Amino acid sequence: MTEKRCLTDGDNPDEHQHDHDDHDHHSGFGHHHHHHAGGNKKSLSIALVVTGGFLIAEVIGGLLTNSLALLSDAAHMFSDAAALGLSLLAIWFAAKPATLRRTFGFYRAEVLAALINGATLVLVSLYIFVEAYERFKNPPEVESGFMIIVATIGLVANLFSAWVLSRGGEHQHNLNVRGAFLHVLGDALGSIGAIVAGLIMMYTGWYYADPIISVVIGILVLLSSWRLLNETVHVLLEGTPRNMDIRKLKKAMLGVIGVKQVHDLHVWTVSSGFISMSGHVVISEERNSNIILRELESLLKEKFGLGHTTIQIETENLHPEWEGCTRGDSP
Repeated sequence: MTEKRCLTDGDNPDEHQHDHDDHDHHSGFGHHHHHHAGGNKKSLSIALVVTGGFLIAEVIGGLLTNSLALLSDAAHMFSDAAALGLSLLAIWFAAKPATLRRTFGFYRAEVLAALINGATLVLVSLYIFVEAYERFKNPPEVESGFMIIVATIGLVANLFSAWVLSRGGEHQHNLNVRGAFLHVLGDALGSIGAIVAGLIMMYTGWYYADPIISVVIGILVLLSSWRLLNETVHVLLEGTPRNMDIRKLKKAMLGVIGVKQVHDLHVWTVSSGFISMSGHVVISEERNSNIILRELESLLKEKFGLGHTTIQIETENLHPEWEGCTRGDSP
């Protein structure tokens, strides 16, 4: 078993975790996380400046051209700016050190930001649907030429922001960055829709194209928000990471010599890229518990990528009622 120390009111939990060889992986995670946090902060800041600048242009353009597609895109771009600002705030909170009241620190702030971003996307979609319904009843005339120009500028801005956020592939692994990326990508689709609607109205005079394209934009935004909300709620409910098979994990642990039973096994995501595991392991008294613990930690880290683990070692004498059923499937 690893050495345990008591914390005083002035202690930082991380300082004691990093004192022992058994927990070198905590230190490694912290360096990795803060390295990516710095890159994410820079990308989000650039995207926020670009989005905020073109938001003003698109609002003015939407009002001058009387285009719902442009105003819908502007509303989405406003939510982009808010989402990017929220994501930056979450990164700032996540960088704060752990305390006695919050031993994991503020890592979950990033997950909460992703949840709020996903919910905002849903509200933006509903706004677009309501406005489109009103325009279906009485489609107004739209200045399609100017609308196309403004939408094209917005598209360039959104594609640039999406490129900045996607560099390094962090949007695929970090829920917070992914939420901001989906906002920007959805807005890029909105700009494309506005351009298409403008071209249709310019050459045919069919002004129903404006609300129809707006509805398509709303559906795309709604679909992109569903997956983000689904993943963030799963994390907040401390569900097992989707790429983790608990049965395979338990089977591998039972394969370590001396391990007789594994129970109360839990794997959950604290924040993007930070997965924790805890479990109780019943061992035979023939092997040294420290050796078994080292082998389990090595197995979990190398085969399953679990560097933040808490394993409670128990002997067979502690649970004599399990004799003969040590290979059960339940966690």
